[in-house]
Parts: sequence; structure tokens; C-alpha cells
Amino acid sequence: MAIATSILVFLHVLGATMVVGIWIANFKKGIVVPGQFHAALLQIVTGFALYFIMMSNLGSESNTMFHMYVGIKMLLGIIVAIAAFFGQKKYKKARATGNLEAARNIPLAHTVGGLGLINIAIATILL
Repeated sequence: MAIATSILVFLHVLGATMVVGIWIANFKKGIVVPGQFHAALLQIVTGFALYFIMMSNLGSESNTMFHMYVGIKMLLGIIVAIAAFFGQKKYKKARATGNLEAARNIPLAHTVGGLGLINIAIATILL
């Protein structure tokens, strides 16, 4: 089980770095690319898997603070995924027409990256 947990943690961190890294790479352009959406989905799936593994190891000694912590992180992850979905949809449409300038959506791009960064901060500071 330790190997599975390590692999899931690796994939979870990889998804976080992709969301924030792509955001930083496209900071001035203000676009959301499909990789950010896929990375957000990877984080949600691995986050749920890690949560269920931790719950099976804790048994009946569940901590209310832990559930709230995971709930906040999941809510932020879902918001990032939804924002990334709409951003990558706009990017794909603009790419199909050949006008990448139409893919710009600065508030949406900074929502994806900023909330992804906040999610990383919560994970590293509060746990």
C-alpha cells in the first residue's frame, strides 16, 4: 500500500506543478491550455484516491479537522478544474480558427493558476 500511496502522491504533486507551471509560463498571455485542465483532473482523481486510502488506514479515529482540510482542498480543485475546462475550451476554439489572440482570458487564467497556487499553499503549510 505504501508504494501505491507514493505513486499517487507523485502524480498529485505532478498535477499541481503542471497547473501552476503552465500558468506561470503563460502569465502575460493570459491563456488556459488543455494541459492545465488535464492536470486539474489528475489532481482531483489522485486526491480522492489518497483520501480514501488515508480513511481506510485511520479506521474509526477520523478527525473532523482533517475532513474539513480535505473538503476545502477538493472544493478548490473542482473550481480550478471547472475554470480550466472553460479556458481550454476557448483555447481550442481560438486555435481552430488560427487566432490565438482570441484565446486570451486573463481573469480565467489567473483564477486557474492562483487557486492552484493557493491549493499548494494549503497543502504545504497546513498539513
